[in-house]
Amino acid sequence: MSFLKVEKDTRKVVTVTLNRPEIHNAFNDKLIHEITDTFDELSNSDARLIILTGEGKSFCAGADLNWMSSMINYSEEENHEDSLKLAQMFQVINECPMPILGKVNGHALGGGVGLLSVCDFVHTHNRAKFGFTEVKLGLIPAVISPFVIAKIGESQARAWFLSGELFKGSEAKHMGLVHKVSEFDDFETEFNDTVESFLLAGPNAAKNAKELIKEVLTLTHEEVTEYTCSEIARIRNSAEGQNGMKALLNKTKASWIIGESDEN
Repeated sequence: MSFLKVEKDTRKVVTVTLNRPEIHNAFNDKLIHEITDTFDELSNSDARLIILTGEGKSFCAGADLNWMSSMINYSEEENHEDSLKLAQMFQVINECPMPILGKVNGHALGGGVGLLSVCDFVHTHNRAKFGFTEVKLGLIPAVISPFVIAKIGESQARAWFLSGELFKGSEAKHMGLVHKVSEFDDFETEFNDTVESFLLAGPNAAKNAKELIKEVLTLTHEEVTEYTCSEIARIRNSAEGQNGMKALLNKTKASWIIGESDEN
């Protein structure tokens, strides 16, 4: 039995749903393996947009307690190997070239917050709660920390990593972990609007913009000027770039909006 549901619609929007609702979609080694393989495959697919969500009332409650109980007698080396698999899962999601929308349908705790940190846009509702609860178990949010701190910064990490306190969507939005918070009754409708908004972007442009951000953050001042100028020159001459500019000038819709496609 799979712990993931993967569905693709006619718009090439893929919804990946954590499917362990009876235990709040908590991680175990099988789910980690499935998520890693799924996002590895999606990275090389024709998907335009990926939605990551949870089945039932929770998004993801972190680690499965039964799975954690099996680690009590692990050696330090075994714990290290196990943690590398979790880190690989987050890295594969983080490096996925398509836009990833986190549809946070309920509580996200521990590693569940780590999943949000590797999404490009996170949308939740006002009943969801969040927390880096590891310290309350005598642990630390080590594996997720690079991705989380990249989103929320050192100050917020100090405030919430050390206390393990739960917080609401409004606070998650304030710290940059979440981008939009809807009223519970409006969540589905407003999330669908978010999806439609992202689909207005050129498929290749969205992927190139994601790569642009990653590169700009790693290049020197001298390198970044050459890179950005080369990239915009390349994109302007691409089929999609030409199509988009002509649509603007002719006051028509670009091909990807009317259901046609351009080559790279």
